[in-house]
Amino acid sequence: MSGTATLARLQAVRERLAPVFERIAASAAQHEHADTRPFAETRELAAAGFGALRVPVADGGAGLGVAETFEVLVDLAAADSNQPQLWRNHIAFVEDRLAGGAERDRLWLRRIADGAVIGGAWSETGTASILGETRLDRVDGRSVLYGTKYYSTGSIYADWVGVLALADDGELRIALVDARSDGIELVDDWNGFGQRSTGSGTTRLHDVAVDDDAVLDFADRFVSQEAVYQLVLVAALAGIARAVRDDAVGAVIARRRSYPHGLAERPRDDAQVQQVIGRLAAHAAVAEASVARGAAAIDAVLRAIEAGEDPQEPARRAAVAVYEAQVAVTDAALDGSTLLFDALGSSGVDRANALDRHWRNARTLTSHNPRIYKERVLGDYYLNGGDPLSIYTPSPAPVPAPAEAETHEEPA
Repeated sequence: MSGTATLARLQAVRERLAPVFERIAASAAQHEHADTRPFAETRELAAAGFGALRVPVADGGAGLGVAETFEVLVDLAAADSNQPQLWRNHIAFVEDRLAGGAERDRLWLRRIADGAVIGGAWSETGTASILGETRLDRVDGRSVLYGTKYYSTGSIYADWVGVLALADDGELRIALVDARSDGIELVDDWNGFGQRSTGSGTTRLHDVAVDDDAVLDFADRFVSQEAVYQLVLVAALAGIARAVRDDAVGAVIARRRSYPHGLAERPRDDAQVQQVIGRLAAHAAVAEASVARGAAAIDAVLRAIEAGEDPQEPARRAAVAVYEAQVAVTDAALDGSTLLFDALGSSGVDRANALDRHWRNARTLTSHNPRIYKERVLGDYYLNGGDPLSIYTPSPAPVPAPAEAETHEEPA
């Protein structure tokens, strides 16, 4: 597809989604104050085709590339950083189905084009692996799923939940479960101080029947799936950086009072305040450029696959680009979400403005996958040729259940 056609598709998508994003931005602070959930907004996104941005036009989607999709994702994150994260499992699932290419994969893509939303339930506690005791067994000639999952991001909004489990043949499977099935319990018990609306709670599975055509091999994932997962969080951070810039600009323009030490009567004319806004703008620019660079690297993996080439080396470069983005954008979002208050007066901390949500959301996003681990992986890659693709290998070994008080991190 030509560059002109790509831009035309992207422009059409942005025009279609812009009113939805505006409504999401208008309600984001309300959800923060009331601790409510954007069920209606998420359904509106699905109905507007957001979940099918990467689905081919022939299957009913928008047919965007990875780079264009992540541009739209940053737009959404600027409206509400919770939204990209709650769509995270869905986005990765689409990439896996695109990589598969079988008729069953196309069936799922067509379901998504019709508005289906996919959630995920992979993580378990008590181990560095995301897999623990969840099992997929054959009982009386049918597949049955049982176990407990944590950090089931987006699943309370989903039509289908992809559950990572160990099958009775010793292989890892992803079982797609209808969210309305008997025996599945989706609990909105995520208790973090940020990203409250992501639905990252507990999934309990009590002998849930699974259709055989809804069981996928874990090995049949897109080679850069983990990079996609990471880049979604980075896009959410980039959206925060942009929102911080825009909120700071709006608040400074609205300010009428200055301080005795100020350099101008109006804060917007004060060189010190202008410097703060300039730095916030630079943070936002670095963040968005880093996301674009990571997305372009993932697109390069897809081009290698389409050309019949070995995708491993492009996938390594994509992982490096995404991890570099994670480190850079973490700094930009955390610094910016603190720095904006230097440009504001006491009104900046008014709870009605909810400006503190930017730092809380950024801090929560960066705590799910701490940057220190990616910094180490990057250092090993550059110094020793370490393989960045080797860090994400779930172990099928069962582990004892943890104590209730034990804390746990969301996986990559």
